[in-house]
Amino acid sequence: MNTTTIQLSPETKSLLSTFGTKEDTYEDILKHMYGLAVKEQLREFLLSSEDTIPLDEAIARAKKRWQK
Repeated sequence: MNTTTIQLSPETKSLLSTFGTKEDTYEDILKHMYGLAVKEQLREFLLSSEDTIPLDEAIARAKKRWQK
């Protein structure tokens, strides 16, 4: 596996180390944090009220569009 080097301040390195255990590598910690960030983005997307309408309005629109 190829590896790269990223530069971090000592403060950032210290903050990152608080997320893991003694056995975790910085790569383990970053992968875990990435997974959490992806889940949070998905949660925000799914729970967003942007471009939504109230349920009663949606029902009224549906009844009007698909009249029997």
